[in-house]
Amino acid sequence: MISQETIVALASPSGAGAIAVIRISGKDAISIAEQVFQSVSGKSISQQKTHTIHLGHIVDEGKVYDQVLLSIFKNPHSYTGEDVIEISCHGSTFIQQQIIQLLLRKGCKMAQAGEFTLRAFLNGKLDLSQAEAVADLIASDNEASHQIAMQQMRGGFSNEIAKLRAELLNFASLIELELDFAEEDVEFADRTQFKELLNRIEFVLKRLIDSFAVGNVIKNGIPVAIVGEPNVGKSTLLNALLNEERAIVSDIAGTTRDTIEDELVINGIGFRFIDTAGIRDTKDVVESIGIKKTFEKIEQAQVVIYLFDSLKFQVSGSEYIAEIEKVKNKYPLKSIVIVINKVDLISQDEVSSMNQKLETLNLKPILMSAKEKQGIDELKNLLLSFVNTGALRNNETIVTNTRHYDSLLKALEEIQKVTFGLNSGLSSDLMAIDIKQALYYFGEITGEVTNDELLGNIFANFCIGK
Repeated sequence: MISQETIVALASPSGAGAIAVIRISGKDAISIAEQVFQSVSGKSISQQKTHTIHLGHIVDEGKVYDQVLLSIFKNPHSYTGEDVIEISCHGSTFIQQQIIQLLLRKGCKMAQAGEFTLRAFLNGKLDLSQAEAVADLIASDNEASHQIAMQQMRGGFSNEIAKLRAELLNFASLIELELDFAEEDVEFADRTQFKELLNRIEFVLKRLIDSFAVGNVIKNGIPVAIVGEPNVGKSTLLNALLNEERAIVSDIAGTTRDTIEDELVINGIGFRFIDTAGIRDTKDVVESIGIKKTFEKIEQAQVVIYLFDSLKFQVSGSEYIAEIEKVKNKYPLKSIVIVINKVDLISQDEVSSMNQKLETLNLKPILMSAKEKQGIDELKNLLLSFVNTGALRNNETIVTNTRHYDSLLKALEEIQKVTFGLNSGLSSDLMAIDIKQALYYFGEITGEVTNDELLGNIFANFCIGK
């Protein structure tokens, strides 16, 4: 799949800025750059050492395009494993396009999405899981997702899988050897050690599979729906959490008729808050559509913040408690957070009495005044408690990629088949089939087993220039 053409693309974000970086990679990268670059020192860049930077001008037929810095990375010591040139020019979109068009005329081809990283993978600079982590690193927008992407890009996940695969491959070779001496009825693979290895592999696979539940929400942000009756302070709560006037707030019930979403990072973890339309019986067509969307958002959310008005709760507490139980029964797998809002409108004795009553019913709500921003920190801490950050703090491998998750599940299934076969005294030839299949799924993760369609799907999601 490695193209012999020399490719070029803008490696920095498109648009005007202080500087822009244009990247060239391929066997003719240096010779093409040399045709358009005049160093102020007068030296030929083909004669310069790798990993050096040179000041000069981009010139063609006497026309000076820009004063630039040109960086040289000679193969194999470059990101792609090929000769790479990076031109840092001024960030005018006109200058960027003029230089790129000039390089295309000199023999470069426009790079496809992710083609630089694809070449890095094909040239053995990265394995496939590390290459995918590059895209995750670029997309990371909080500390946790950045930490996971960095850990994977540096080979943490790859090394763990490669070690298991190497050990399993060693036993697979011994079992294959047994098949060659089937008539002698000898065992080269120690069955006790093999069983211990299978147990260890199963344990690691289960841990990695379980980590996906955490990794997926960290990567994509944890969806949190804010629900309740009209005018209980849902929009005020969203504004208090975001510390800005994001949603319209008024005393008129039913102000929010559509869902409003925004993101907030709390201690490095991303949360996607969804302010929904108030739940009530209404004949208003538009408001009814909004309420329908509210229930759709509850289905999609991992955490539901159920908001109540403290004054109404005092009057109709038993009805609201029944409503809470109904919601909990309907969504048993969701984390339901009960928030009693507007406690600034009732006395401290009434607050204490309400709290005691709810605790006797095994309900531990957060008593809050979103308007006065009381209880906001308590709510944030509670939201963080729903995320198992232990693995993150301990720098353990966390799976965030759905493709990796699927391959791990399939590998675990095959390992369990091998374990069953070993315990049942299954013949070596039949066990060898399941072992090969497990090795295949391990190889899928790191790219030792791949195909053009898979690579096309993965790298199509990259940005141009990476």
